[in-house]
Amino acid sequence: MADMVLNKNEKLDVREILKDLENYAPRRHGWHWREPAPNLEMGPFTFHDMSKPLKQGIGLPPAKFFGDIDPQPQPVITTEIASGRFEDDIRRMRMAAWHGADHIMVIRHMGQSHIDGLMEGTPQGIGGVPITRKQVRCQRKALDLIEDEVGRPLNYHSYVSGVAGPDVAVMFAEEGINGAHQDPQYNVLYRDINCVRSFVDACESKKVLAWAEILQIDGAHNANATAREAWKVMPELIVQHAINSLFSEKVGIKPENISLSTVPPDAAPAPAMYLDLPYAVALRDICGRYKMRAQQTTKYVCSSVREATVTHVMNMVISKLTSADIQSTITPDEGRNVPWHIYNMEAIDNAKQAFVYMDGFNELVELKKDGPLREMAREIKERATLFMEEIVEVGGYFNAVEQGFFVDSAKYPARNGDGIARKIKGGVGYGFIFPREDDYMAPVTAHFGYNNVEQYGGDPENPSALIGGCTFEDRSKIVYIDELDEVDNVNVRLEKVKKYLDGEAIKPEMEWCGDGVVMLTMMVPANVRTAEATGLQIAEKMGLDSPEVISKEIMHPAEGTRIEIKGKLTFDVDPKSLVLPPPPHHLPDEVLYKEFKDHHMRVVCGTVGDDEHSVGLREIINIKHGGIEKWGIEVNYLGTSVPVEKLVDAAVELDADAILASTIISHDNIHYKNMKRINELAIEKGIRDKVIIAAGGTQVSPEDARATGIDEGFGRDSHGIDVATYLCEEAMRRRGELPPGGHLKGIDED
Repeated sequence: MADMVLNKNEKLDVREILKDLENYAPRRHGWHWREPAPNLEMGPFTFHDMSKPLKQGIGLPPAKFFGDIDPQPQPVITTEIASGRFEDDIRRMRMAAWHGADHIMVIRHMGQSHIDGLMEGTPQGIGGVPITRKQVRCQRKALDLIEDEVGRPLNYHSYVSGVAGPDVAVMFAEEGINGAHQDPQYNVLYRDINCVRSFVDACESKKVLAWAEILQIDGAHNANATAREAWKVMPELIVQHAINSLFSEKVGIKPENISLSTVPPDAAPAPAMYLDLPYAVALRDICGRYKMRAQQTTKYVCSSVREATVTHVMNMVISKLTSADIQSTITPDEGRNVPWHIYNMEAIDNAKQAFVYMDGFNELVELKKDGPLREMAREIKERATLFMEEIVEVGGYFNAVEQGFFVDSAKYPARNGDGIARKIKGGVGYGFIFPREDDYMAPVTAHFGYNNVEQYGGDPENPSALIGGCTFEDRSKIVYIDELDEVDNVNVRLEKVKKYLDGEAIKPEMEWCGDGVVMLTMMVPANVRTAEATGLQIAEKMGLDSPEVISKEIMHPAEGTRIEIKGKLTFDVDPKSLVLPPPPHHLPDEVLYKEFKDHHMRVVCGTVGDDEHSVGLREIINIKHGGIEKWGIEVNYLGTSVPVEKLVDAAVELDADAILASTIISHDNIHYKNMKRINELAIEKGIRDKVIIAAGGTQVSPEDARATGIDEGFGRDSHGIDVATYLCEEAMRRRGELPPGGHLKGIDED
C-alpha cells in the first residue's frame, strides 16, 4: 500500500488493490467535514461559501471560460453507488471523487436485512451490493489512494440495519467506515423486524458507532417515500427524526455525529416550495442540534433526466436557505432506476453547480420572519408535538406502531387507517432476546450494558484489557475470510473482463466493465405505444442486443414521443485499429489578447461565390459566439454571395492583414476553385506576401485547402478559438518570432 500511487493518466487496477488485502488496515476512523475557505480567491472571483479546493479534480463544463477553476461548496456531497459489483463501483468512486463527491455511500442489497450474520466472500449483487468484509476492506483501501489523488478525505458509508446490525457495526468500526445508516424504526416499519429485537440491536450498534466516531444517518425519510399522500406525513417525519436522534444521543453518540436524512415529501407539479420550505424550517427548529443530510425525494421521479434534475436543484434551494451539512445526489440516478456511471457524475455536478451558483445567496436574501412561512412551520411543529404526546399516552413507541400510527397518509391528528402496523410479539427475530445472566461478561470495547468484568479483575472503563485488547485494538484478532464460492467471486469476474482491464479491447460501459451498454435517444413522430415499439425495432436493426426502453416522454399525444433505449453492443473495438486525431491546439486568452493589442489585426471576410450560408462564418467572427472579435481582431464582414474579386479588392482597400472566406457549397469542387482564385488574385494585386488567407466550411479539408495556395483551411467543428490561434501564430511566424511551422505552448498541451 505504501508504494501504491494513482496516476491520473492511468486506469485504477482493482487487481492491484486486491493484493495483500488480508493485511490492510484502514488509514483513519471518523467522519470528515469539509474545511471552510471564507473569502476564497479563485480565478477572477472571491467566493463566500466555499471550502478548501481539491488538489486534482474535474470542473464544471463552463470552467474553461473562467480559468478552469473548480470551487468546492461547503456541504459534503454524497454519491450513492450500488451496481452489484464492488470492483466496478471502485472505478466509479474514483470518477465521483474527481467530480467533487466526498461521501461515498454504498447501497447494500435489500435481502441483507434478513441475513442474521456477516456475509463472507464477494457474491455479485442484484439491486445493491452484498456488504462483506472483503468488499468493505477493498473499497476503503482504494478510497485511501483516491483521497491522496484528489487531496481531500473521502467518507465511506453503508448500512447498519437488519438482524445482523451489531455484527455489521463491529465490522464497519474495524474496517474504517465513516458513515452509516442506523435507525431501528426502519427495521420495524419496512423490514418487519421485531420491535424489541430492533431496538436492543440498535443499542449495541449505536455504541459501536459512537466508539468509531461514525456519523449516523437515520431513515425517517422512508415514511414519505411510502405514504400514499406523502406531503401529509411531515409531523410524523419530525417525530421519527426526534426519536432516533435522542435515542442515539442517550446511547452515547455525540450530537455532531447524528444526522437527519431530511427529504421534502413532494415535487412539482405540486406547489412543492410552498409546502416544503416551512417543513424544512420546522425540522431545523426542533432538531437544530443535529446535522442535516438533505436528500431530494425519489418517490415521484419518472424517467426524464430533465425532470429529475429540476427536482434536485429546487430541493437544493431549500438546502441553501435552511442549511444542509450533507447534500445527497440520488435523484438523477436511483430515481430513474438507471444507476450508471454517467448519471452519478451528472448528479454530483448538479449539486456542485447549484451550490456554486448560490454562493453568497444567504447574504442577499433571508427567510421572512412573519407571514405564512412561520405560521405553517409552527403548525407543523405543533402537530409533531401532539403526535409525540399521543405516543406517550398509548404506552410508548411499540404500542403506537402496533396501532398503525406510522406512515398513515392523513395529516395528523387525522387518520386514514392505512399506516404500517407491526405486532410487538411478532416479526423477524421475535423470541430471540434473552435477559443476561448476572455474571455475564463481555470483555470487549464499546459494549452496551453491563458486562461484569470487575468480578474477573477487569476495569469497567477498559474491559477489553482482560484479553489484551479486542479486535478494535488488536487487528490480528480479526478473522479475514476471502472467497467461499468458486464461481461467484470477484476473481472469476475480473478474469472474464481481463482483455478490457488490460486495454486489449475497448467496449462502452454504463455500469460494469465490458458491459457494452449504450443508450440511444430519438424523437419518434408517433403516439407513445407506437414510438416505443418503433424504437425497439430500430435498436434491434442497429444490432443492439437486449434493447429496452428506459425512458419515454410525450411531446404530443399524436405528434411525437421522445424515447431513450438501452442495449448492448455485441462487438469489441481493437485499440490498435484506432486513428487518433491530434489534440486541438488553442492558445490561452491572455496570449491572444496581448498579441492583437500589441499588433492590431484587420480582417475582411465573407461567404464567397453563390453561397448564401452565413451562420458558420458569423459564429467564427462574432464575439457573442466566442468569435475572433473577442480578442480584439477588427472584422469587416461583407456578407454572403461575395464575389472573390470583391473580397480581395476589399482587402486591398482596407489594408487588411487577413482574408477569411467561408464556403459551404462544394459541387464541382467550387469551394476549392474559389480558394485557388483568391490566392491568384492576391498575387495579381501584389498583396499576397502581406495578407494571411484562410477558408473554412463543413466540406473543407485543411490539407486540400493548403494545396490551392492559401495558408490554411478549417473544416467541420472549427470555432473562433481555432482561427484566432492560427492568425496569432501565423502573424508571429511572419514577423520571425516563431520558426516556420512553429507553435506556442497551448492550453491543451502538456
